[in-house]
Amino acid sequence: MPITSVTSDPAALTLTVVADYPVPVERLWEAYSDPRQIERFWGPEQWPATFTRHDMAVGGWSHYFMTGPDGQKSRGWWRYLAVEPLRRIEVEDGFADEKGEPNPAMPSMRMVFGFSATKSGSRFESVTFFPSLEAMEQLVKMGMMEGMRSAMGQIDALLADLASFAASRATEAQILGDTQVRISRVIRGSVQDVWRAHHDAKLMQRWLLGPDGWTMPVCEIATKVGDRYRYEWEAADGSQRFGFEGELLESAAPYRAVTSEAMIGMEGPGTRNEMTLVAVPGGTLLSIVITYPSKEVRDMVLGTGMTGGMETSYARLERELLAA
Repeated sequence: MPITSVTSDPAALTLTVVADYPVPVERLWEAYSDPRQIERFWGPEQWPATFTRHDMAVGGWSHYFMTGPDGQKSRGWWRYLAVEPLRRIEVEDGFADEKGEPNPAMPSMRMVFGFSATKSGSRFESVTFFPSLEAMEQLVKMGMMEGMRSAMGQIDALLADLASFAASRATEAQILGDTQVRISRVIRGSVQDVWRAHHDAKLMQRWLLGPDGWTMPVCEIATKVGDRYRYEWEAADGSQRFGFEGELLESAAPYRAVTSEAMIGMEGPGTRNEMTLVAVPGGTLLSIVITYPSKEVRDMVLGTGMTGGMETSYARLERELLAA
């Protein structure tokens, strides 16, 4: 059990949790910066968490839901106020409604996560600041302390699991819900370099090719919100051609871009793609949450071997960055 102490101070309106781990600070930080990892322990044992957004940068947001044994969902959010790599994260923390929006009927809190090295590994300190004594009492009665103990009791196994999240692993697809999939891959390069690789047309035409044997003759990039983009690929022998187009819906360089996407010539709704870049010890964790119009479309696209094609492109991107 990693928790060293839990201290409640009604006068200061704070709850402090201290935990010690036999791993370097870098490994502990990675567990909080990677949505695949934090959802392995953030929810209590009987209420596992799923993160549908995790922009760990100042001004960014995390959206998550916890699913109970009977399928009931409890939703929450974080808004990032400060991010100091390997040292400190500060967030505003609150409850969300069914649409994932902040629930004004429930209190929000400020949480500061501290990371520091120790002789035996690393220490994590979480300080929660409540807006009032009433809010503090309400949340404690709702089982906040028990939930934190249960959640943090799961982190030891995660920290010991190095293979599942190694930077050398290939692109992976994780189903988040009936219409959502998260694509994850650690790219050996800086956040700035990976962002540039998605916004430099000449560079994209060298790596965003999928399987060998394809070219990218059209690469029209959207540079500001509201702009349209268009990408087209052609087989090297000229026998096949296809493409996608869409609109840049949100942009927060260099860590988040949201686009719509539809196949050229196909009718019907397309997808919403949310790309997030987060610095991790192995490089840059690239995550893309794709929202499909239906479960059937989701399954059909996954069945095309999309993930394998993306892995070929990302491996090519790594070679470009390492050769630069």
